[in-house]
Amino acid sequence: MHQVSSAEQLINSCYQGPRLVIPHLTLRYHFITVHLMSLDASDVNHHSGCLSLRRLFKFKPQRVSKSSSTQANSSHICDQTRKASDSERDAKITDLTSRVFYDTCCDFGSRFDTAVSQWEAPPVYSDLPSNDSIRGEIRHTIETVIDTLDSSLRSLSLQIHSHPELMFEEIFAHRLLSDYMESHGFSVTRHYLGLKTAWKAEYTHGQGGRTIGINSEMDALPEIGHACGHNLIAISGVGVALAIKSALETYNVPGTVVLLGTPAEEGGGGKIILLERGAYKGIDACLMCHPSPGPELSSFVVSSLAMQSIDAEFFGQSAHAGNAPWEGANALDAAFLAYSSVSVLRQQIKPDHRVNGVINGSERAANVIPDYAKMRWYVRAPTRDQLTRLTERVCACFEGAALATSCRLKITKNTPYDDLRQNNILAGAFSHTICQEYGMNVGQYPSGASTDFGNVSYVLPSLHPAFAIPTRPNGGNHSPAFTDSARTTEAHKACMLTTKALACTGFRVLEDDVFFIRVREAFEASM
Repeated sequence: MHQVSSAEQLINSCYQGPRLVIPHLTLRYHFITVHLMSLDASDVNHHSGCLSLRRLFKFKPQRVSKSSSTQANSSHICDQTRKASDSERDAKITDLTSRVFYDTCCDFGSRFDTAVSQWEAPPVYSDLPSNDSIRGEIRHTIETVIDTLDSSLRSLSLQIHSHPELMFEEIFAHRLLSDYMESHGFSVTRHYLGLKTAWKAEYTHGQGGRTIGINSEMDALPEIGHACGHNLIAISGVGVALAIKSALETYNVPGTVVLLGTPAEEGGGGKIILLERGAYKGIDACLMCHPSPGPELSSFVVSSLAMQSIDAEFFGQSAHAGNAPWEGANALDAAFLAYSSVSVLRQQIKPDHRVNGVINGSERAANVIPDYAKMRWYVRAPTRDQLTRLTERVCACFEGAALATSCRLKITKNTPYDDLRQNNILAGAFSHTICQEYGMNVGQYPSGASTDFGNVSYVLPSLHPAFAIPTRPNGGNHSPAFTDSARTTEAHKACMLTTKALACTGFRVLEDDVFFIRVREAFEASM
């Protein structure tokens, strides 16, 4: 057993260039057992994964005095940015009792307390000038429009929340939002591109100009309703589109606004279908946002995991379970063996990889050997390439279970969700606006969630920030408590602040030629 006197010595002695090699060990300190393992930091797309040395050990925040802050009500996170560096690696770790933690990354905001949000600064957007913000009069126009629409947007949100609809069944939300956009001067195409609950609202001012895209999600979850807050995403998209429309008219800027009503984010890949059918063709950049748990007045520019959904079906042979079980081939045994194999596999996958599955219910009799069983799995990893490798390992578990039980196996791989690639320039402009103008803290944290917007982000410059809404303890996304949170007044207020910052960012894409060139260059450099 390798022994060390302190965690600091361990980190310093084991750093060997781009790869962090930490031998398996058990470090006991103040009755806390911490297991450390080998972490590969050579993948630039993986360096900010769910578990890293920077997140395993919570370093002391660097305090910034109020006098040095550029705005009294803005956190020092807005005023202080720093890159992960050797100095961070060399920081002293003194009280492990209070500083060792593990971030589970269960949603777009991650679960963390206020202290953690003060610990790590947002990303450094070094190529953005210090005055990187939209002109004050334009911002005022955008704010005025959204404030005027506030009560009607709140009504839309509550109506959608009270009528939860599953993926591809968002009929009520489709009609409600389409009618609303049409009443505000947009040209609306219902049942867009052959999807009965997709829609497109478009407005063009002047001749030529660029096109900004916005997404409104609408679908809810089975049993627990709008537990991911898509009612808020829907009205944010509406607010952004209408505010940009007004700014185009007021300042006579040529351009087009396209708001897409995108169904079936919760597993149906609605945006991927729309993408394949050409819905995003001609759009120069695309924006949307997402609610999450987190400290009050906070926003997050987070990535997401690539995801592959898999249906695994086992076909066996039925028989009398008491009289002649040897004549059967138990498909349910195959499913349980596959489940156990995946559970064992988890010990050998990276901490920021995820594999989750369920066995579909059955009404079969207990005295009949089951001849059929179906499982649904979600496999997640930080990048598309890592997802492909992990999916192969998971499928091998299914194949082994089928071989062991003499069952036939059918694997169906659905369209994968790509990881989310936030455009650095769009993120910088948004972060500057929401921090400096609206007093919201901005952080960058890993997320274990996945979204079909990730596929869009591989095709055009994209921005998908998250914003915090108040929730009960353990009441994050995809919980009944979050369903309740998504209809609160406080959640609506946070959504409107985010909507204003997104609209300012989107208008700059249309109005500022130099800004858009930088957005496009950043996108091309990331591919």
